[in-house]
Amino acid sequence: MSLFIPTYFSPISQYSEIVKSDEVIFEMEDNFQKQSYRNRCYIYNSNGKQLLNIPVKHLLKESRKKTKDSLVDNNSHWQDHHFKSLKTAYRTSPFYEFFEHDIARIFEKKYKYLQDVNIDTFLFITDALQINSDFKKTTEYNVSTECNDFRHLPDVKNQPKELVEKYIQMFDIEHGFIPNLSILDLLFMEGPNAISYL
Repeated sequence: MSLFIPTYFSPISQYSEIVKSDEVIFEMEDNFQKQSYRNRCYIYNSNGKQLLNIPVKHLLKESRKKTKDSLVDNNSHWQDHHFKSLKTAYRTSPFYEFFEHDIARIFEKKYKYLQDVNIDTFLFITDALQINSDFKKTTEYNVSTECNDFRHLPDVKNQPKELVEKYIQMFDIEHGFIPNLSILDLLFMEGPNAISYL
């Protein structure tokens, strides 16, 4: 059993652990943290690393808010922006067209809660990689757990430091290899072979 926090098109490091896990449990009782992978991912475009960020509504009276209660701010039309950014960055990649129709559904659906976006991105990726998409949800927050605890992975500043095997990226000739981007970068470049990389 492995414990994760659902994140937005998670970084490769998180999926590397997910594919090794016999059972995935999602932490639903954690507090929302700004500038984390809970509501952001990084892709590779012609200028290098690009941030895609889901705007979240922040109420003035709140000091702490659980991630599961975080509301998506749809006034900014973030879905149009993200989908156009993905299309611009990856439309000529080897496998983008194979997944474009299915991923479009995530950017057409109207979401109220951030967690629902993140669960849908998880289901899309597990389907694309043909890995087990079953998961459980926590009902209370425990600091210590008997599970393999990967709840640190959404922290942008707390990523694995080990060297990773390189794969061909869209703009690596101009900017070099960028490790641990969103799983989408690996999926669009490697397609079914992404599972072997992970």
